[in-house]
Amino acid sequence: MCGIVGYIGKNNNPQIGLNVLKRLEYRGYDSWGASVFNSEKKEIFCFKRVGKISDSEKEFKQANLIGNPFLFHNRWATHGGVTEINAHPHFDCQKNIYLVHNGIIENYKELKEQLIKEGHKFISETDTEVLPHLIEKYFKGNLEKAVKRALADVRGAYAIAVISRDDPHKIVVARLGSPLLIGLGENEYLVASDSSAVITRTRKVINLYDNEVVVLTAEGGLSPLLRRRVDSPILSRIEKIEWTIEEAEKKGFPHFMLKEIMEQPESIHNSLRGRLILDEGKAKLGGLELVQEKLREINKINIIACGTSYYAGLIGGYMVEEYTGIPCRVDLASEFRYRKSILDKKTLVLAVSQSGETADTLGAIKEAKEKGALVLGIVNVVGSSISRETEAGIYNHAGPEIGVASTKAFTSQVAVLTLLTLFLGRQRQLSLVMGQRIVNELLKIPELVKKVLENNSQAKELAEKYKNFNNFLYLGRKYNYPVALEGALKLKEISYIHAEGYSAGEMKHGPLSLIDENFPTLAICPSDTRAFAEQKRSVEKSFNSLSSVYEKMISNIEEIKARKGLIIVIATEGNKGIKEIVDDVIYIPKTLEMLTPIISVIPLQLFAYYVSVFKGYDPDFPRNLAKSVTVE
Repeated sequence: MCGIVGYIGKNNNPQIGLNVLKRLEYRGYDSWGASVFNSEKKEIFCFKRVGKISDSEKEFKQANLIGNPFLFHNRWATHGGVTEINAHPHFDCQKNIYLVHNGIIENYKELKEQLIKEGHKFISETDTEVLPHLIEKYFKGNLEKAVKRALADVRGAYAIAVISRDDPHKIVVARLGSPLLIGLGENEYLVASDSSAVITRTRKVINLYDNEVVVLTAEGGLSPLLRRRVDSPILSRIEKIEWTIEEAEKKGFPHFMLKEIMEQPESIHNSLRGRLILDEGKAKLGGLELVQEKLREINKINIIACGTSYYAGLIGGYMVEEYTGIPCRVDLASEFRYRKSILDKKTLVLAVSQSGETADTLGAIKEAKEKGALVLGIVNVVGSSISRETEAGIYNHAGPEIGVASTKAFTSQVAVLTLLTLFLGRQRQLSLVMGQRIVNELLKIPELVKKVLENNSQAKELAEKYKNFNNFLYLGRKYNYPVALEGALKLKEISYIHAEGYSAGEMKHGPLSLIDENFPTLAICPSDTRAFAEQKRSVEKSFNSLSSVYEKMISNIEEIKARKGLIIVIATEGNKGIKEIVDDVIYIPKTLEMLTPIISVIPLQLFAYYVSVFKGYDPDFPRNLAKSVTVE
């Protein structure tokens, strides 16, 4: 499932909906469709095609569809193959009910069997098609009543928009576990699964809550009315989209991904802005003020996330334990509910998600809340589901991220996790001097990232050199082990090359057998650990273990070279000696060990991007992937 668009208002040109749908193309899709109500003919016309919008946009325009309300949808195939019949919108037997859907209907098989027994005719392979037939079953002339009754029979997750030929001039929308919002324009309403879709027509939005059903009408095409399933002042929930349309455009870059990589000095600065107090060595986090006393009492932390956010969480786990003394476990949200977690009111569960809509993370949040844990969130999207489900949290303020493969959200998440570490650390064992040191280095990070980006031609040259290899190994230790995982993920996502991220210490436990002249290794090997360790003289044995990280990485590199493996290394500026034992070097500026991931990941993002481009792929639209994973 992917993008939903709906419109009702004064304008009868469905091109509005198509233009809005185009703004959701970045989410990835394999087919698309539209349904338009024509009030003169009192019919709903449906148009569905496989492939990109650009492949059939001319044909859509030639169909000369006129009227409103109208629905649009682009689909990633889940249940059923990529065909016009399986594309949305779906409709009932009488072609009265038309519906678009994101999510999954878990009990669709039993519903379908029952509906077939009752005489309903199905034509698609999708789980979605049960919804219009179920609404048809309960339809007695009032669309919203039929929708409410039908949804009572459904198990699963959904965001839906529904129109009816026999109850026209309204759109009924509902959500449960899948994002959906209403945009309030000039005498018009828009429905969308993402705020980036509606920003060309309005910056005022209402994010729907779970189990909420809303009816949108445009009486006479001029006076929209808004009603809610339960009586409450929904109009009081209007939020303003913080970013501008320019931020969601490419600005001359060939791809959103490259634009967002290059935006990282600004996005990191925005994540840190107004949140650092140098004199006190502290982080000021307004979103945590209401729970700061509860945070003093916590004795255990669980970080939950998926994908790139999980790797940021792993870095956060290292930080938290090292600087706060609080035990921290980092879990994949998709696995969190399937083990017996020991949680109580002194446990902090921290959910990290770029979109704030990740289904597995939302499920884990609900599990943690049921067990009485304090649940906080780190998200980039204001008003998202995770921001509402958690007790408090921290917004990234990184701006819109359109590229499916996350880049600036990752570095922003690491920056925010550093802020949280400072916040918790200064409540506990972290000294003023060390707090000031961290704050001072954080303030420098945007400029250091800018410096790395200015040298992006080196990553481009190496991408050209290594683009034809079919396998890569990414290695790191401690803070840069998650960076190795993230670097490998980026290469997999957008260039379709097999890549594995590994803890360098695990090489002798299996992966070393893969190494030969056709299996390059990309090693993250900063040499600043000793300088960092000198700030922690109070724990002598800590100095010894920290100072060995670089030397142990060198040992791993020597093992690979002995087996004729090619090696690209990310090293600290000034380390000229490492050139003698590797094939290629990308230098990064020196900073605190805990902050190196923000810098060391930048060349890996650029490398993956350029490999993808050199291989002829579009990095903004990686196959089989969607930006927000809203079903489990």
